[in-house]
Amino acid sequence: MNDTTARPAPHKPTIVLVHGAFADSSSWNGVIPHLREAGYPVIAAANPLRSLAGDAAYVASVVKGVDGPVVLAGHSYGGAVISEAAAGETKVKALVYVAAFIPDKGESALELSNKYPGSTLGPNLDALPFPLTDDTAPFPLTDTGTGTDLYIKTEAFQDQFAADVPHTVTDLMAATQRPVAAAALEEPATAAAWRAIPSWSLVATADRNIPPAAQHFMSERAQAHTEEIDASHAVSVSRPEAVARLILQAAESTTA
Repeated sequence: MNDTTARPAPHKPTIVLVHGAFADSSSWNGVIPHLREAGYPVIAAANPLRSLAGDAAYVASVVKGVDGPVVLAGHSYGGAVISEAAAGETKVKALVYVAAFIPDKGESALELSNKYPGSTLGPNLDALPFPLTDDTAPFPLTDTGTGTDLYIKTEAFQDQFAADVPHTVTDLMAATQRPVAAAALEEPATAAAWRAIPSWSLVATADRNIPPAAQHFMSERAQAHTEEIDASHAVSVSRPEAVARLILQAAESTTA
């Protein structure tokens, strides 16, 4: 006898979006409406950009506060953060990397960005000291010290970060950019959640921050479902529909 008892619909995962360096949560503003229209709850987490371990711990705390399954999506350095944050977290069902780092254990974002030629980021950065405290230091402090914050030079911001975004938008992005601590980009990963969690990757072929060759290398190593798009590093701003489509593919896979 066939069981005709109605079964409850699968619980849609919450999509947690994690921005990268030189950006903030508003970089997902074009993507979020598409995800919500598809019926998914969305959280755009505020990535501290202070240290890989600390940033991952913060994102992990956001995930723990979500009721039900989660899809984690990370842009740029946010990819390294979600790879560490999701390690051992059973409620994370899929990882999405958007023009992002996908490090293995022991690798840093800086190391991966230099693995292949093509990044023009280094000469277009300004470095400024900031005071370290026990909350911002990547290691326990024995006395006061300083760290180094990295910014993209205002005059170079559009060409470097978002060449396919209008000046009216990139002028605001440059003025509101969130600096990243240099130590965060130099810090080796201690976990690689993509080894256990299904992954998706969007490679931006006009990226001047993370070379497309590096993005392909990391995506292939992670055996991620990979798509290419002709877009700048700021692909979530310039091509939000395409970014949302890939995230929705990942999300839909968790309810199939």
